[in-house]
Amino acid sequence: MKITKRTGMMILGILFIGLCVSFLRLSGFGVDPFSAMNLGISGFIGWSFGTWQLLMNAVILVIVFFQARHCIGAGTIINMIFVGYIADFVCWLVQDVVQIEMSLPLRIIALVLAQLMASMGVALYMVADMGIAPYDSVAIIIEKLTHQKIPFHKARVLSDVVVVIVGIAFASASEAGIWAVAGIGTVINACFNGPLIQFFKTKLEKM
Repeated sequence: MKITKRTGMMILGILFIGLCVSFLRLSGFGVDPFSAMNLGISGFIGWSFGTWQLLMNAVILVIVFFQARHCIGAGTIINMIFVGYIADFVCWLVQDVVQIEMSLPLRIIALVLAQLMASMGVALYMVADMGIAPYDSVAIIIEKLTHQKIPFHKARVLSDVVVVIVGIAFASASEAGIWAVAGIGTVINACFNGPLIQFFKTKLEKM
C-alpha cells in the first residue's frame, strides 16, 4: 500500500475518532469507554477533557513502548494530541457557536453515526499501519500477554468495561454525575466496538 494512501487512511481514521467522541457527547447517551473514564476523571479534578486525555495517552504510551512497540508511529502521536481537542472543538462549535438544539431524533442520529465512526476510525488507522492510539494498543497487549487465549475483540470488550467502571466511579464522586459520562451509548460502544473494528478491518484489508 502506497504511503500516500496509508497517510490518508490514518488521518481520516483519527478525524473519525474525534468526531465520534464529540457526537457521543452531544447525543447525551453516554460516551465511548475511554472517553467515559477521561471525562469522569477530568471533571472530578477540574481539567479540560482534551488535556487530561493527552496525559492519559502519554502514560499508556509508556506501557505500549515496552509491550507493543510496533503499534507506535506517526498516527499514535497525532491521535494522542488531536482527538480530545477535536472533540472539544466540535462540541464548542455546536453548543456555543451554532447553538443547535439536540432534539431526540438528532441525538439518536448522533449516537448511530458515532458508533460507526468509532469502529471505522480505529479500523482505518490500524490497517494504515502508521501507529495506533495508545488505548487501542491495550487490547493488542492483552492478546499478546495471554498468548491469543483472549483474542483482540474480546480483549477490547474487557478493557472497555474496566475503563467505564473507572469513569463512573469518578463521575459519581463529582457534581456531573454518572449520566454525564455513561449511558446506553457507552454500553453499545463497549459491547460492539471490538467486533465492528474487526469487521471493518477485515473489509479494509481486502481493498
